[in-house]
Amino acid sequence: MTKRRYSDDFKEQIIHECQETGNVAIVARRHEISPSTVHTWISKYRQRGSVKALPRKEAARTKAMEQRLKEVSLQNDQLKRLLAEKELELAILREIRDRKNPQ
Repeated sequence: MTKRRYSDDFKEQIIHECQETGNVAIVARRHEISPSTVHTWISKYRQRGSVKALPRKEAARTKAMEQRLKEVSLQNDQLKRLLAEKELELAILREIRDRKNPQ
């Protein structure tokens, strides 16, 4: 089976048909396209507002930014956990201090 290429206008037409009918499978079958292909187009359309391919340079930059965002999100989660631990530790120390030195 050969890989078919579809124009950006055709892809957007299919996406709009899917939105109008609310059924990807029927639209895909009508145009003899795999439903998974249509779902991919819809996903790209939702992310970027277009199904047009990004230039290679921009695609590489986007991928690098997504990777950096993932790393920063993980680091942020770790810092939130550390902050929660330190706040708990501080509360325990204050409680111990108050028991020893009631005022």
